Amino acid sequence: MAHVAVVVPVYRAEACLRELLTRLVRSIEPITRDFQIILVEDGGRDGSWAIIDESARADHRIKGIRLSRNFGQHAAIAAGIDRADADWVVIMDCDLQDKPEEIPRLYAHAKNGFDIVRARRARRRHSLFRRAVSRMFYAVLSYLTETRQDPTIANFGVYSRKTIEAVRMTRENVRYFPVMIQWVGFRSDTLDIEHGERARGTSSYDLGKLLRLAFNVMISFSERPLRLVVKLGLVLSSLSFIAALILFVRGVLVRQVVPGWSSVMVSIWFLSGLIIFLLGVVGIYVGKTFELTKRKPPYIIDTTTEA
Repeated sequence: MAHVAVVVPVYRAEACLRELLTRLVRSIEPITRDFQIILVEDGGRDGSWAIIDESARADHRIKGIRLSRNFGQHAAIAAGIDRADADWVVIMDCDLQDKPEEIPRLYAHAKNGFDIVRARRARRRHSLFRRAVSRMFYAVLSYLTETRQDPTIANFGVYSRKTIEAVRMTRENVRYFPVMIQWVGFRSDTLDIEHGERARGTSSYDLGKLLRLAFNVMISFSERPLRLVVKLGLVLSSLSFIAALILFVRGVLVRQVVPGWSSVMVSIWFLSGLIIFLLGVVGIYVGKTFELTKRKPPYIIDTTTEA
């Protein structure tokens, strides 16, 4: 068992992977020489795996896992932590925006009695549009999952062995590391770090992927949407009762004839749409339950450097 394990999901990181490994080794060796770096190649279809395989042959502390296809960042993290055997586990991205040089500070803070120390990017190096979309994403996610999600905090952090073991026990098909970390509890804190520049290219998370991720996380981790639908039904029922009372009073006191065809047709259309919407929401949850009963793994491994 190592003292520190670093888990890095890798997706199209051919241009920066060698620099990442060099800086990681340089940053961790002052902490301990007993460490492992686990690189999970997530079906990026570039030259990343060749670099991982070469690096693992040169340094036995570097280990590589290649997934059979692109399962997503959080499934890749799950594959890494399932094989991390260490007292402390570091989770970080591969694009060098999570700076390896910050790991000793995070580790030192964790040694003050914390099981979880997450990095908070005080000054994010993203575009204005990206920051706005991120804030909207986390606001919606926080409300619907009933957790407090901070847009300045992602996956980068140091986690104790018992924290990682608790996360391993959660086997939802949809993996979302920040929500899972909050759910398991334990003593946690945050530490302000410097957010690095992206080494190459742009983020693989566009608006569409963020919306799909938010939707999947919302359905998988919370029942709040169902409760909101129930409240909506109660509100609409109350409004319908009030409208019926008003029409009755107008009919008795004012003797005003209300055209019937329009109101009936509008009511039918509205209620039909509402019923279809409600059935759709329930159907989504039934579908997610069906997915869980099939017990499909969150990832499939193609090969490893130890094979």
